[in-house]
Amino acid sequence: MKLSAELRAFQERLGHQFKKPELLAQAVTHASMSSTNRDDNQRMEFLGDRVLGLVMAEALLALDRGATEGQLAPRFNALVRKETCADVAREVDLGAVLRLGRSEMLSGGRRKQALLGDAIEAVIAAVYLDGGFDAAKDLILRLWGTRVLEVKEDARDPKTALQEWAQARGLKPPRYEEVKRQGPDHAPVFTIAARLATGDSFEATAGSKRQAEQAAAEALLAKLEKDA
Repeated sequence: MKLSAELRAFQERLGHQFKKPELLAQAVTHASMSSTNRDDNQRMEFLGDRVLGLVMAEALLALDRGATEGQLAPRFNALVRKETCADVAREVDLGAVLRLGRSEMLSGGRRKQALLGDAIEAVIAAVYLDGGFDAAKDLILRLWGTRVLEVKEDARDPKTALQEWAQARGLKPPRYEEVKRQGPDHAPVFTIAARLATGDSFEATAGSKRQAEQAAAEALLAKLEKDA
């Protein structure tokens, strides 16, 4: 199989030359584009997620030999969660080479966090199937770069951290309310409020509900800690 010019350029950005280019083509094919004659990347996402997890677990253990499981778990989660995967995908401009169905393309699929995060996992699987574990490990460590070294000791996601803050004080879990939705259907912008039973709240705006919830939780927690 001969890759398109766009996929050859993407291959260069990855730093891996595929012996079986059809693996890369499948990795960038979303389910909305699949057909009886074309495989999509869903099964590859499943495999890539597991390869990514093994590489990150191994790297964290090697970097901090004295860390407990309780210390390692939130760092691991921060490195493999969908937001981080999507950030990595954006850095290599994976969205530009995704093969999407018309409806997914019109709804802004190339920018969607979940779609990008899944796709980079599929690409990891493609490299693993093409070149083995060492090739996939090299790719992951290069793409994740200093994230592995700089991951915070307390790397809980903001919503988890805020919920634990509330529980420690005998409060009900935080509530998240959509305050406003703006923009076209293919590129909406959400404003979400994080609220506590105490009356404390904070609003944040982002391109997805999940991102806005995380940002609101982070800002509210920072306010609470500052006022403590």
